[in-house]
Amino acid sequence: MARYVQDNRRMKIAIPHWQSCVSPVCDEARHFLVVDLRDNQEVGRSELELTLPGTDLVGRADRLRSSGVEAVLCGAVSQTLETILQGLGIKVMAHVCGSVEDVLQAYRTGELDQDCFILPGCARRRRRRHRDGRCQRDSRS
Repeated sequence: MARYVQDNRRMKIAIPHWQSCVSPVCDEARHFLVVDLRDNQEVGRSELELTLPGTDLVGRADRLRSSGVEAVLCGAVSQTLETILQGLGIKVMAHVCGSVEDVLQAYRTGELDQDCFILPGCARRRRRRHRDGRCQRDSRS
């Protein structure tokens, strides 16, 4: 999974979260961490809450776009929401799981394709985790 941040470029990414982890279902997430990156380094972050009126799927996508978000890193996402986001020019990197901070770091370093960041049930690769939840590469891959 490639990074979208280029050198000398600024971009905002959004990560829907629940209890410090990537929210398992983007469509229902109420809280988004919006991270501002420049030259692949974090230069700011803010919270975006999508619980106000107008937060149907179109409203959610529009709020993300109006906040300057260019990419969403998320767990499961409906085809409808993904299509709306992409239609607004927002890249969607779905089927992601893990702690928000670990996912953000993996995105910045180009390691988000590690098996431990793939949402269970996606069956893209075999996954293994340490007992404490940290990633461990599967030597059988």
